[in-house]
Amino acid sequence: MDKKGKIIVVAAPSGCGKSTIINALLEGGDLNLGFAVSATTRQPREGETDGVNYYFMTEEDFRDAIAEDRFVEFEEVYPGRFYGTLRSEIDRITGEGHNIILDLDVNGALGVKKIYGAQAMTLFIEPPSIDELRRRLEFRGTETTEVIDVRVDRAQYEISRAPEFDRVVVNDRLDKAITDTRNLIEAFIDLSA
Repeated sequence: MDKKGKIIVVAAPSGCGKSTIINALLEGGDLNLGFAVSATTRQPREGETDGVNYYFMTEEDFRDAIAEDRFVEFEEVYPGRFYGTLRSEIDRITGEGHNIILDLDVNGALGVKKIYGAQAMTLFIEPPSIDELRRRLEFRGTETTEVIDVRVDRAQYEISRAPEFDRVVVNDRLDKAITDTRNLIEAFIDLSA
């Protein structure tokens, strides 16, 4: 039987550059990374495609999938707003011998670590400060002040959980954060090979 791939789980508060870092690593092509597409009940943003950015599901379909134990992790991040990772995504990618990178919230990331143990590494991307995080969210221009306040409150909770992760990277400079993340993943893949 071929060797199974490793699982890298990345979590960060909204606005910390997590998606940008993950995309840079995927584009590099040298880490044998597959990306697990998450499922969500939120509406697609402009330019997002079902099955590429997310599996967009109705709340009813998502709840049915939970009842059928089709998720390795899921979270109701905000009322009625679910995110989750389908078991089939992890099994497909790691079963093909590829390493997999998961973009999850804090609770989901720590839950995956409990399930997969040494096969998984959890990595937390942290902002340089809460003030800088707020500035980044405001600069996006995609959310109202009320939504930004909710995201910042949630970020403070998420940052308090960072010590539970295997590794933490502070994104004060994007290029350095990408390099630091790449180095940590390379070491994990090599150590667990």
